[in-house]
Amino acid sequence: MTSRSRRAVLLLATAALALGSAAACGTSRVPGAVGSPGSAAGSAGSDGSSDSDGSGGSARTVVNNGHRLVFHVTPGRLPAVVLDAGGGQDSSYWKDLVPALAKDTGAEIITYDRAGLGASEEVAGPWRVDDAVSDLAAVLTAAGATRHVVLASHSEAGEIATYFVRSHPGWVGGAVLIDASLPDFYTDGEIDRVVAANKDQVAALASQPSTPQTRQLLSVAQDYAAMHRAYHQASWPQDLPATVIASARTPFGTSPQDAQLWRDAQAAFAHAAPDRDLVVADNSSHDVPLDRPDVVIRSVHAMLARTG
Repeated sequence: MTSRSRRAVLLLATAALALGSAAACGTSRVPGAVGSPGSAAGSAGSDGSSDSDGSGGSARTVVNNGHRLVFHVTPGRLPAVVLDAGGGQDSSYWKDLVPALAKDTGAEIITYDRAGLGASEEVAGPWRVDDAVSDLAAVLTAAGATRHVVLASHSEAGEIATYFVRSHPGWVGGAVLIDASLPDFYTDGEIDRVVAANKDQVAALASQPSTPQTRQLLSVAQDYAAMHRAYHQASWPQDLPATVIASARTPFGTSPQDAQLWRDAQAAFAHAAPDRDLVVADNSSHDVPLDRPDVVIRSVHAMLARTG
């Protein structure tokens, strides 16, 4: 994976960071008003999905709005911890962290593949955060984890978490937002710069042979400006605890302007309410769960203790 390929995708859409990097360099390394679910759960395996995500968690399926989602449950105490990976990443992103987190906390751990990723079925059309929120609700309903869960959301998943906690009060007891995409980052100027800088890249991707990876990236880019202008106005509930983990290098290692705006957004969120903390993961890239799993584990453990 080259820094050049990662920078290109970061400019296209921070939400699609990992997906574009993997597509560009052909590597298998993984980085860094909502409809209610109409779902039917079943065990994975009968439909060809795997029995485990590599972490020991059993694989199960749920059908939401006509598409199948695969999720994994590592047994433990409630409340559950839900790990939600960044753009383009599936549940395997967490395979090394889950056993250590389960051992440290004793909590039930839930991971899942968002639509079009991993073993979950693809959904045609532009990526919609309300669809992603509905899918997360379906997974948690099928897992029986709908009260006081702790969300640990990386990168793009910060957007899903922000909308989820507003539309599903009581489901989440607290959150750990891991170098997450947060509303303050998406100023009009930043959105316009991203769209203009990547017009040619989007056209080039559209001209390539269609693959799940290119379709996923293009689905995020399709309504990027409108979606993120709306997200800039979103807010986190003042009384819901959150820990913000900021990476040392940010996703924008070669762009001081973007890196500073990213840092400012993390700090602004953390300082906007009394029940929030800011933690900097020293010596970490955007992929904090891979580079500094100890920071993630400590933060999740603390949030579990904090939320009771």
